[in-house]
Amino acid sequence: MSKATKPNEPLVKHIYTADPSAHVFEGKIYIYPSHDLDEVRDSNDNGDQYNMEDYHVLSLDDFESPCVDHGQVLHMKDVPWVKQQMWAPDAAFKNNQYYFYFPARDKDDIFRIGVATSPTPYGPFTPQKDYIPGSFSIDPAVFIDDDNKAYIYFGGLWGGQLEKWKTGKFDPDGGEPPKNEPAFGPRVAELSDDMLTFKETPQEISIVDEEGNPILAGDEDRRYFEGPWLHKHNGYYYLSYSTGSTHYIVYAISKSPKGPFVYKGRILNPVIGWTTHHSILKFKDKWYLFYHDSSLSGGADNRRCVKYTELKYNDDGTIQTIDPYK
Repeated sequence: MSKATKPNEPLVKHIYTADPSAHVFEGKIYIYPSHDLDEVRDSNDNGDQYNMEDYHVLSLDDFESPCVDHGQVLHMKDVPWVKQQMWAPDAAFKNNQYYFYFPARDKDDIFRIGVATSPTPYGPFTPQKDYIPGSFSIDPAVFIDDDNKAYIYFGGLWGGQLEKWKTGKFDPDGGEPPKNEPAFGPRVAELSDDMLTFKETPQEISIVDEEGNPILAGDEDRRYFEGPWLHKHNGYYYLSYSTGSTHYIVYAISKSPKGPFVYKGRILNPVIGWTTHHSILKFKDKWYLFYHDSSLSGGADNRRCVKYTELKYNDDGTIQTIDPYK
């Protein structure tokens, strides 16, 4: 008899996976994770320990079914512009095909975002020859709104280089703002109809508190660090993200997909390992959080495992904070 996939346990154990972007396609749940190599590396703030070079696709018929690994769907050797570090990806469906978005360092060691296509949600994916013009940083997340407009959200500090793009051009010496100034926000751009380019110059998203004041760079419990995700619930857009150094997944809401977003609270308390990265989906009238930790490897930052758990809303639309180990 097939094994059910249990909450808060690794979806797969035969490979290390992280950064799960989960979607419902064709009535199933498809998860697009990054793939940690099984190797020992020294950790640093530049993220050199995360030496990933390919992607797999996972799927679940439902939560009573085992998780299926569809195998390798894209490798960096297949992408001419990529030098190394294929990090957290995402996928979307439009125009009767599937689009796979991924960040990687180009030949100049600058993170860019590429896109690949497939007629099926499980790939393999055929990459465009070059990265998306004007793209930079990491953690692409694509949201298709009710009006069929598609938006891409992205950006991550430190290893993700977001702080080096303050002027709109890459500055290798760029740094974070002073602690008493507004924190950097993620970037958003509407995608072209063919989903392969930006329709506009990416703009910074403003994240503010209940009084409308910007979240400050020194407010590490609430400030944006990396891993943006957008979902919609009861007419509101929910932007969720990682705080990085304090290891929370938090969220803010808006009536517009471009914000400004008002900070509301925490979704996920810290997990084992330094990074935390997630996605949120609705499946058969329930909401779920997909996330990762380093429990499968005994705590190794660069050998993580993807998990899921149910996500619940309060009557006022706020999200109940999840403790992953209770």
